[in-house]
Amino acid sequence: MDSDSMDIGFGESNEYTGLLVRDAGGFMLKADGGICYRLTMLRTPIDEVEKRVIVTGHLTGDDHIEADGVRLCKET
Repeated sequence: MDSDSMDIGFGESNEYTGLLVRDAGGFMLKADGGICYRLTMLRTPIDEVEKRVIVTGHLTGDDHIEADGVRLCKET
């Protein structure tokens, strides 16, 4: 499920797809829907940086995701 839509509730675990980037503040997901999310993660996703990923987690603010996991998108 791609959850870039605005009807996702805070605290609900969902999947978000996009480009994982690193900046001075940590990690961000440039989501397919055009929204940039700041990510809070327990592990550092070195292999996934600058690649299309799926982030599993929940919104903790309008532009913030607490990530439970990050995995590479399978190219179709």
